[in-house]
Amino acid sequence: MKIYNGTRAPNPRRVRIFLAEKGIDMTYQEVDVLKGENRTDEYRRNINPMGRIPVLEFDDGSHLAESVAICRYFEEIQPDPPLFGVDARDKANVEMWNRRIEHHVMAPVGQTFRHTFPGFADRVEQLPAWAEQNRRAAEEMFGWLDEVLGQSDYIAGQRFSIADISALCAVDFAKAVQIRIQPEQANLARWHGLVSARPSAAA
Repeated sequence: MKIYNGTRAPNPRRVRIFLAEKGIDMTYQEVDVLKGENRTDEYRRNINPMGRIPVLEFDDGSHLAESVAICRYFEEIQPDPPLFGVDARDKANVEMWNRRIEHHVMAPVGQTFRHTFPGFADRVEQLPAWAEQNRRAAEEMFGWLDEVLGQSDYIAGQRFSIADISALCAVDFAKAVQIRIQPEQANLARWHGLVSARPSAAA
């Protein structure tokens, strides 16, 4: 198996951190997104018709895309340590929080990037007003996360999970668009220091 990877992109990083937490070694093939290697006809035809990364390539040549789907596959084949929860209620809780992070933190950060990064000017009609609206939404969500983390050690409770991996990737990627943890957001800063100190965060 191997994974089509993008070192600087947040979603491939999610998978790398997840696999590092599992202790799973993986071969990575770099895809240069800025050069559009993921947008070629060959890539779309043979690897991922959506033209995105990461993609897991199985030994039989078939492919699995979408970062959370890839993580779920590895959770199933290697359940320990559990990163999607430990029982029905806990798994549902982790799913809830991971979706909240994806929709309300990662999404506005991503839209801010897409509509401000010069390298995407030829790929999307960049709308400054939309970028600013998403910037404000992401900043508000940083404040919301600070409140959430005043109640628990980790995003989905007292155990590290994929929700923390998603949040870490979103918070770190937000620096690319000048969105940062504010001095008064002590809970968020505490959490960020805690999860950034895990060896997997360097994956």
